[in-house]
Formats: sequence, structure tokens, C-alpha cells
Amino acid sequence: MIPRFIDWIWHIRGSLALAPGQSGEDAFNRLDPLFRQTGTTHERTNDTLTFSKKDQAAQDKMSVFDSGVMTIERNATGSVLRYHLISRALLFCFLAPILFLGFAQLTILVGNLQKPSTEAAEKAKKEKEKKKDVALPQHWIDKALGAPAPEKPKKEEKDSKDKKGGKDKKKEDDDKPSPTPAYVFAGIFATLYVAGRILEDRLIKRLFRKKLLGAVQ
Repeated sequence: MIPRFIDWIWHIRGSLALAPGQSGEDAFNRLDPLFRQTGTTHERTNDTLTFSKKDQAAQDKMSVFDSGVMTIERNATGSVLRYHLISRALLFCFLAPILFLGFAQLTILVGNLQKPSTEAAEKAKKEKEKKKDVALPQHWIDKALGAPAPEKPKKEEKDSKDKKGGKDKKKEDDDKPSPTPAYVFAGIFATLYVAGRILEDRLIKRLFRKKLLGAVQ
């Protein structure tokens, strides 16, 4: 058994008071069209109705739910319809953000593991470029012959190298794995869950109330 303080995530429970004098038979007859949809099977036993759905159509007004139980309870003040509905879609929308947050943390971990090797490579590259920029010492024979000293790299060439290095670094940064997409998807599914959990609770109660108060179809 799943603890109730957890199963509320994808279970929707509620109740509706029946009209004075309305019997359980009449209430279920009014709700019956909801359970005669494609992919839906249901069974009525006295004051209990159980249903399950498989491959339900999108136009089914209860398509978000996969199964449920409805009972009629009688007390001194009248009869009450109690329902307990289960939705795997709500469960998926709840778990999806957790999954994507896990992907984001994994991406950050991989980036941190790659960082030392990347920094070492960049340091070695800078040291190599620094050695190239240093003017070579002139040989004593060249000095004796009056040959000019080796020239240092021109400023334009150095600036060109710096710009190229900057572009390469930017490209490397762009190629690094980013957790941003995972955070975006986590936010989308979290929003879908919160909106769906609140909205579906209200919509199903409104639908049942409408059927109970309307004419038998």
C-alpha cells in the first residue's frame, strides 16, 4: 500500500452531495455515459462503481485518468458520492522535473571533471605561444657579420593571434555541456504538473456535478 501522504501526487479524491431524495442508482445512471467511452471498462456493484481505461481517446472527458472507484455513502444528512481517481499522466509530470534536474546535475559533474584537463591544455597552449613571442637570441657570428637582430612578432600578428584564441575559447565554451536545457524542461513539466493537479481536480468535480444535476442520457 502506498502511503496517502505520497499518493495524493497522482490520486485525486473528492466528494459531492447528492440532491435530496436522489438514489445511488439514479446518480450512477447519470454518470454512466462517462464510462461508455472507447477504451473504458466499468463495473457497478450495489453502491460502488469501478472503472479502468486503456488507450483512451483524447476527446474522452476523463482521458487523464486511468482507473478509479466511486461509491455512494448514506448518512443522516443525505447521500454523498465519493470518488478516488488515479492518473499516470500526473505522476509522469511530477517525476519528469526530478529526472531533468538529475540530468542537469550530471551535466555539471561531467563539466567539472573535464575542467582540469581543459585548463591544463589551455595553460600549455599559452606557454607555447609565449615562447614564440620571445625574440630569439642573436648568434655571435651574426653579430660579427653585422646581421640585424631577429625581430619580435609584429603587434598586428599578435592581435590576430589573440583574436583567434578568443574565438577558439568562445567556441570551446559553446561546446561545453550546459545544464540549461535540462533546467528549462524541468520548469516546463513542473508547471504542467502544478497546473494540471489543480485544474483536473476542479474540472472533474464540475463534470460530475453537471452530470448529477442534468438529465439522464
